[in-house]
Amino acid sequence: MRPQKALKIDLNGEYPCPCRRRGQLIPIALTDAFGCNRCQQIFVVNESGDTIEQLSTHYPYKPAWRWTGKHWNRAYSNWRAHYLPIAIVMILVPLVIWLPLALHSPGSNIIIWALVAVVLAMLPALIVWLAYRR
Repeated sequence: MRPQKALKIDLNGEYPCPCRRRGQLIPIALTDAFGCNRCQQIFVVNESGDTIEQLSTHYPYKPAWRWTGKHWNRAYSNWRAHYLPIAIVMILVPLVIWLPLALHSPGSNIIIWALVAVVLAMLPALIVWLAYRR
């Protein structure tokens, strides 16, 4: 599915809030900004006029969105979308390496190898949980 082309943002128009709180973005007079009537956030239109950025945020990066004519799309890639595949790879690679080593180890070392494999498998699960717990 092709992403839809971003449209220019009309500074006099009203749009739904990109924060998904069912608010409306209303133009702020004499500025290139919009304010949400529900979440009280302020969004500034960038110089090219096709992207808005959230002005007051406590995150180290400013979230930005593009208007497609029907809804907002994220303007920049979101690292959270890539956590699950990275976590799966981080689980599978150690298990593929540790499982043959554990099966070929003599005697009581198999318990140690199994514990190491479980701990290594739990670390990516913890990373994914921390990323999605918002």
